[in-house]
Amino acid sequence: MTVLPEADWTRRNDLALLAETLGPDSMRWVGGAVRDTLLDIPVADVDCATLPRPEKGIDLCRAAGIRTVPTGIDHGTVTAILDEGPVEITTLRRDVSTDGRRATVAFADDWREDAARRDFTINALYAHPKTLEITDFFGGLDDLAARRVRFIGDARTRIREDHLRILRYFRFTTRFGDAWDEEASKACSTLAPTLKGLSRERVGWELQNLLALPDPSATVAKMRELGVLQ
Repeated sequence: MTVLPEADWTRRNDLALLAETLGPDSMRWVGGAVRDTLLDIPVADVDCATLPRPEKGIDLCRAAGIRTVPTGIDHGTVTAILDEGPVEITTLRRDVSTDGRRATVAFADDWREDAARRDFTINALYAHPKTLEITDFFGGLDDLAARRVRFIGDARTRIREDHLRILRYFRFTTRFGDAWDEEASKACSTLAPTLKGLSRERVGWELQNLLALPDPSATVAKMRELGVLQ
């Protein structure tokens, strides 16, 4: 059993209140906060996945005096406005259909099903709010230890679901990887033309995040080599 190390954010009183409000066994901290804590780097944002549907979550928060904003309620996401910073609360989901730009989702009751629709194994780590025990369905802990960025399941399938994942692969490998994953790189090269179907705003935002990293020059060269930059 792997347990998330305690960090400043895991000791926040407002997060403890949120966990009690939603039900500690009905929610998990997920994504970047879990990943970055394991890497002992500062945590910028805290997200949670939860079993209650968005409307139920809103009602529970209201009863506890927690204000929420329906930031992405069509996709199951509301944001809790807490004293020490906002937290996105997203109901477990599964993809019904995707076209590379947007997804139609249905709510789910299975944690593994929710994890399976995420992009990389290192982003699909769930931590229990009380015990901090980590649930890892797809080998994310091993990949994190090996500094390897790997798509969940088949790389081409994940990219066809959301073409922006091509650029996210390069950004995440620059931040967290020591080498390029062969399957992922081939998939990104093959499907690079699909980036043309995305909005300039989404592409621009992702590229800005990549170029803001300490030394992205080798990554940009790799993107050019694979036909992605063009």
